[in-house]
Parts: sequence; C-alpha cells; structure tokens
Amino acid sequence: MTRSYHQWFSPNLQKNMELLVFGHTGTRVLFFPTRAARFYDYEDWGVVAAIQDKIEAGYLQVFCVDSVDAESLYNEYITPRERIVRHIAYEQYIIQEVIPFMHQINPFSDMISAGCSLGAYHAINVAMKYPHYFCKAVGMSGRYDLTWATGYFRDLFSGYHDEDIYFNTPIQFIPNLQDERTLSDLRKMDIILAIGQEDAFLENNIHFSEILNYKDIHHHLYVWDEEAHKARYWRKMVQIYL
Repeated sequence: MTRSYHQWFSPNLQKNMELLVFGHTGTRVLFFPTRAARFYDYEDWGVVAAIQDKIEAGYLQVFCVDSVDAESLYNEYITPRERIVRHIAYEQYIIQEVIPFMHQINPFSDMISAGCSLGAYHAINVAMKYPHYFCKAVGMSGRYDLTWATGYFRDLFSGYHDEDIYFNTPIQFIPNLQDERTLSDLRKMDIILAIGQEDAFLENNIHFSEILNYKDIHHHLYVWDEEAHKARYWRKMVQIYL
C-alpha cells in the first residue's frame, strides 16, 4: 500500500497543515479525524489497515486530513463567535486547498466524504453544503447539531447562535433548504449514517434521518449493537460502508 506525507502552509488557516495519502488510484476518500484528533490517528488505530485490500486493489485512495478542532469547536478560551469563524476557515481550507490537491493527485475519480465521531460531523456538513463535489457521504458515530447537548456532550457554542452556526448545522439548515440544484445533488448522493444503539447521538441520528426523509433525500441509517463509538467498530464500518 503506497503511503505519502504532505504538508503546506495554509493561507486560510495561517499555519502549516499536514495530511496522509494512502493508495495510488481509485475513488478518493476525504477522511476527517475524530474530535481534536490528528491526521495519523486512523493509521495508528488500524482503521486504514482495515481497508488495505481496497486501497491496494485501486478501489480507494484515502486522504487523511488534520483537524483544528482544538482551535475552533473545542476551544473554550475564545468566544463562540470566534469558534465558528475558525471552523469556517477550516472548511475553506478543505474546499479551496485540500480538494484541489486531491484533484491534482487523482483527477479522474469520484469523491467520498467520510469521518468518525466529530469527523462524521465534518464529513456530513461539508457534503450537505457542497454536494456537487461528492458521490457519497459516510458519517460514523456522528452528531449533526453541535448545539444539541446530551450526556457529557455539551453545546459547543455555549448557547450562542448566529447565521453561520445555522448554516453549519445540517439538522437546522436542511429542513429549510429550497435550492433545487443543491437538493438534486443531495438526492443523487449515497448518504450513510451509522450509529450505535447505546450511543449518546442515536436520537440525533434518528432526527437527522427523519429530516432527510422529509426532504426526499435518500439515505441509509444503520444502527449497530452497543455504543459502537470506538475504533474497533470503525474498523468494521469502513470495510462495509467505504
């Protein structure tokens, strides 16, 4: 399995950003890390190795990006407004820098957006906003409204809400989405949500599934046994859903 390391200074984030690429060709997978995790964690946890056969066969090429969650969504030392602004800068890094890089590396294939835990939020949020880029979106163990608190998972914006938070919250903006081109692109996409029966985000996934049904956006919601919010489950999920 080919593996390459890349980094560059991001104009959007004003810092060096790193990523790993696994594979030489195939459908491109934009793979977002878990909460405040790093670009190498899926490799360390054996998640990449779980799909090594697909990568080596040329079916998938996986791009494991880094996160800035500790500077944005999980940064308690800045205001909620500053958190969403930093998050938007990260999104622009993905759209304006990473996706063109992926296209440069492999210009002739489809693209999947995928992630686990908070990475599932990133993957689904970017796919809902920019569906023309993606053929498939896979969210594993995700929460799709970061203002929604449950258990020890808090509202990441501390009760603050504005238009930018709204447009980065799929559960909030999808019900009111009227743009027919965007809806058409979403209805063409293969959307998969996977969540554990005992996961704190189960209700959130069910609610999001109901919203997608309401908007006639075809998708699959798979409920796994137990909590399924661990790397040993994600190793199995990627084998099935990617």
